[in-house]
Amino acid sequence: MTVVPEFFRPLALDRVGAGTFEHEVAATAEECAALATRLGIPAVLALSCRFRLHRGESGRIAAMGDLRARLVRECVVTLEEFETDVSEAFRVAFVPAGSESEDDDPESDDEIPYTGSAIDLGEAAAEQLALTLDPYPHKPGATLPAEVRETLESPFAALARRRDDA
Repeated sequence: MTVVPEFFRPLALDRVGAGTFEHEVAATAEECAALATRLGIPAVLALSCRFRLHRGESGRIAAMGDLRARLVRECVVTLEEFETDVSEAFRVAFVPAGSESEDDDPESDDEIPYTGSAIDLGEAAAEQLALTLDPYPHKPGATLPAEVRETLESPFAALARRRDDA
């Protein structure tokens, strides 16, 4: 049974010729809601990505993407929801399944395996969005209340007291 991702935008490989092929994908409101659930965030208000694709050797498709999204996040300091924009340029390579390289260089392009005669640009954009999410989002200007800051102790304060007592 094949599961279709929330943001499914297949592109036939034969559309990518020898030169640069540009293609933009944008999520619908329903897809944004499903992505928010998948990502565990309050809302994805908008998501789009412009791809520049180049055909390489052995079925490899190099892709440069410009991701744009508007999200609702929950501040880890105040627990208030706030809107934020995400803008990310990235590079990936679509490769035939089973031909992924063993290269573990963190500077090399991430590889996305595909089967058949199409690649999924929507899922590539969704995965890139997931990678850009700040794990500790802060609402602009958010600070801990003074009474909370006063009760927080530096992890090194106990060591300093032990040193002073010695």
